[in-house]
Amino acid sequence: MNITHDPAVFKSRLARVRQLMSEKNVDTLILSVGHDLPYLTGYQAMPLERLTLLVVPRDAMASMLIPRLEAPRVVDMPSVFTLVPWNETDDPVAIASRLIGSANTIAVGDQMWARFLVELLAHLPRARYVRAVDIVGPLRRVKDAAEIAALQRASTAVDRIAAQLHAGDIPLIGRTEAQVSAELSARIIAEGHDKVNFAIVAAGENAASPHHHAGPRVIREGEIVLCDFGGTMAGYCSDITRCVHLGDVPPDIAEAYEALQRAQAAGVAAGRIGVSCESVDARTREVIDAAGYGEFFVHRTGHGIGMEEHEDPYIVQGNTTLLEAGHAYSVEPGIYVPGRWGMRLEDIVVATESGPLSLNNTSHDLLSVIA
Repeated sequence: MNITHDPAVFKSRLARVRQLMSEKNVDTLILSVGHDLPYLTGYQAMPLERLTLLVVPRDAMASMLIPRLEAPRVVDMPSVFTLVPWNETDDPVAIASRLIGSANTIAVGDQMWARFLVELLAHLPRARYVRAVDIVGPLRRVKDAAEIAALQRASTAVDRIAAQLHAGDIPLIGRTEAQVSAELSARIIAEGHDKVNFAIVAAGENAASPHHHAGPRVIREGEIVLCDFGGTMAGYCSDITRCVHLGDVPPDIAEAYEALQRAQAAGVAAGRIGVSCESVDARTREVIDAAGYGEFFVHRTGHGIGMEEHEDPYIVQGNTTLLEAGHAYSVEPGIYVPGRWGMRLEDIVVATESGPLSLNNTSHDLLSVIA
């Protein structure tokens, strides 16, 4: 769910959408499942075979076409959109085409199911179709004060779990990765999140796989354990990665982690307004390259975060987008030695006028625990 159902918020967002539609000569915007819809209306559509579609004309009131059985889930805001329920015996695509009318250029949400778009093409064959992300994306990238506060609350909640991990309060030795993942998930919910988005637990050699799926592998003393977890709280996401070592830290792992920690700090510090996303990526990579681990850093430095755990802006080579106040993103370099071990360190950062603001403040050290 969204953090607000204040019509004024959505009217303001739709006004900015229409301004960009005018600038890009788009007649109508259509959004189905995905997070653009709740960003503009407060309603999160279920990914059903029944069509839900927000139709936003450039110069007229928006309409939300929705299955009648789903209509009770919508907080109706007549000043923002007109609710158009359809019955089981109706043809929702035909209704959508009538709502769209004679639009020449239609911007389509990335998550709209292909089956509905293909059917719509037959109704409106002369229209030109473009991506809605070019209109809604720039607005969603820049978080307002309420959105940043929501991200901060979610980040603070997972910080507490990371602190429990560091303190040895979460048993690890002798348990499977899946068991620990389930406990992290339960703690995410207990900390006030509405859902768990992921809870990666990777021990020893499994930590060399950045998106390892926690399984039956039993965690043993004397190895590193990587935990990357987050969820959604009041419509906004958390995401944090911390590692612990079960016992004394071997020299090779200590050396690599020292480089990783410096790289992550450099990436956080680089995130100033006007700096390109690829420059932040370069700062973390320079440190890891200089330490001799460059070939083992196999992914981008980070991703944007907000209503989705991964969204624009992406902190990656080739992304020349300049950071603006309100951009929220992860800084999460990693080092992964196949067959041996892996490590990653992640914070969520917001670009502000006074410099980068890290939303995660749990210790960044590789702590030795016996848990």
